[in-house]
Amino acid sequence: QVQLVESGGGLVQAGGSLRLSCVASGGIFAINAMGWYRQAPGKQRELAAVITSGGMTDYADSVKGRFTISRDNAKNTVYLQMNSLKPGDTAVYYCKVVTYRSVYWGQGTQVTVSS
Repeated sequence: QVQLVESGGGLVQAGGSLRLSCVASGGIFAINAMGWYRQAPGKQRELAAVITSGGMTDYADSVKGRFTISRDNAKNTVYLQMNSLKPGDTAVYYCKVVTYRSVYWGQGTQVTVSS
């Protein structure tokens, strides 16, 4: 059974950094895109960053220049380096993995940025 396990969330002061990790396991293969989405209280889930199997990346305008997404294909892992964090970045961050057959979501990890 495919599982996505996220880690790296927590509480940080404004201006600080966090690095999120998401490991996909359980027989997952032929991964296409991997991405991070986030959902703040009372708001819809939104894309933060995505990376394709070829390494192309895309970011939400609100995080460009501050967040960096990367992946290790050998480890089926995607990372999100978050710098210069702002209180507006506070949300539950979800990992999403797209294969040629299915879409998988992680359970989410809380990121809280204090002012």
